Amino acid sequence: MRAAVAALSAALDALSRLVVVTAGVALMALVAATSWMVFGRYVLNDTPTWVERWALLSILYIALPVAAVGIRERFHMSVEIVLVALPPGLRGAVRITTDLLLFGLGVVMMLHSWVLVTQMWAFNIPLVGLPQGLQFLPMTICGGLMALFVVEHLLRRLAGLPPLGNPALGLD
Repeated sequence: MRAAVAALSAALDALSRLVVVTAGVALMALVAATSWMVFGRYVLNDTPTWVERWALLSILYIALPVAAVGIRERFHMSVEIVLVALPPGLRGAVRITTDLLLFGLGVVMMLHSWVLVTQMWAFNIPLVGLPQGLQFLPMTICGGLMALFVVEHLLRRLAGLPPLGNPALGLD
């Protein structure tokens, strides 16, 4: 089991790197589009109206998947001060409980946002012309990644592998 979980972690390492690199490229595109909007507004005196709506959509695709990577690396939605205050014997139980709650949150996010994706797909986002369901797809992706990354945390614990995140804290 240990080798299988290690292989899964290696695959999820690649996935989380892909998410971060993709978000970085999308952030550069967002900066370029925003620069074009400013140039159009102040130099050409012709503001491209699509940029603002596209920028709002882009931020969802940048922030939400990276937030799921934060769950994996334990730098997002991780309140370590609570664990530090607990006796060492309770830390593992609290960590497992937290992981199970985050798993549930991820599954709920994924399922309920998928309903929004499918229900809003037939309508277009004004000025951009893309389906409105695209506004909710990043939440579906984030929820699925959150659940997947939490399962990885739990499997690593069961397999006796070191936890992901900040090993300097020594909380697992």
